[in-house]
Parts: sequence; structure tokens; C-alpha cells
Amino acid sequence: MHNADVAASLSAIKRHQTLLRQCTRCPDMTGPAVTGNPIASTVMLIGQAPGPREIDLCKPFAWTAGKTLFGWFAQIGLEESEFRSRVYMTAVCRCFPGKNPRGGDRPPSREEVSNCGRWLQSELRLLQPQLVLPVGKLAIQQFIPVARLQEAVGTQQRLTLQARTVDVIPLPHPSGASTWHRMEPGKSLLQEALRLVAAHPVWQALVRD
Repeated sequence: MHNADVAASLSAIKRHQTLLRQCTRCPDMTGPAVTGNPIASTVMLIGQAPGPREIDLCKPFAWTAGKTLFGWFAQIGLEESEFRSRVYMTAVCRCFPGKNPRGGDRPPSREEVSNCGRWLQSELRLLQPQLVLPVGKLAIQQFIPVARLQEAVGTQQRLTLQARTVDVIPLPHPSGASTWHRMEPGKSLLQEALRLVAAHPVWQALVRD
């Protein structure tokens, strides 16, 4: 982007985030809505939904899963502070869904995903990213119809989003409750996904900045 375009995009995303933090459309969710830094980035990371620690700290991937996630990206050139300042971080849902009585966090309902989907579509329109990194099955399914992670992780998909061509490289969720990314075939597929991210020209430009 030219400097004027970056300034306009940054201003628009700040207004967007102000409105997002005021959203109360989902009565069973606990807010406030969590957002990443307002960055006019060509790379967008999309998580699933924040946990209670993210709500308390008001930033995405702020706890244990984040340590794992940022460890992955450190392997390919960006430490956590650099990542947060260069990649736009968002999610399928922005508020905490609450605990699941059977253990873990409650998966967001279809209605909650739909409610928050308008915010995600606005971000795609405002930022026009060239590389999208969906993290976890729920995030991946917003772009690619998959039943199992191994169908998507380790691949690069070129999709048309809002009449624009965008590269999508899915990643597994770094949750400590999941063993998928620590066992085969997930372990090797994760490394292949990170290799694809590292080789992408948009990522390479981001690392060089």
C-alpha cells in the first residue's frame, strides 16, 4: 500500500475496532470483545475464540496456547512482539463462549459465529489481506469445507474472497488440550504449513521490514 492508503486503512480499522468492542449481540458470550492491534497488514491470522485469560488481558492468544503459537512463528522469523506489531490478529468469535460442562471451552454456536462473521467480513474488506492464516478447525471451516485437520493443514489454498484472490494457509490450534500438532501426521503437517508460510513472498516481505 501507498502511505496514504495505509493511513486510510489504519483509520478505518481503528473505527471498526471501536464499534466491535461495543458489540453485545450474543447474550451467552462474555466480553468485552478481544481484538489484536489495529494494523494495516497484508497478513491476517484468524483464531477461533478467546479464552478467559484473553478477556482479562484484552489481547488474543495471551496465555498458554499463545506461547505455543508464537513459538511456531519464531521458527520462521517473527518473535511474538514483532508478530503482534506486523500481523493483524482476529478470530471467528471475539468474546469468550464460556466453559463446556464436559470440559474445555464451549464451542460457539452457529448463531454466534454468524453474528461475529460480519465483523470478520468487514476486516477482510478493510484490510484486503494477501495471506490469511486460519488457526484451528473452526477458523479453517470459514474458508475451506474440511472434516479433518489433515485435509487442510500442510496445504496452501488460493481462494477468491470478496472478489479478490487470497492465499490461505491453515494451521492447527496450539491448544495444550490438543495433541494433534504434537503427534504424527499432525507434527509433520504443521512443519509443512510453516514452511509454506515462510516461503510466501508476503511473509518474507513482512520479516524483512
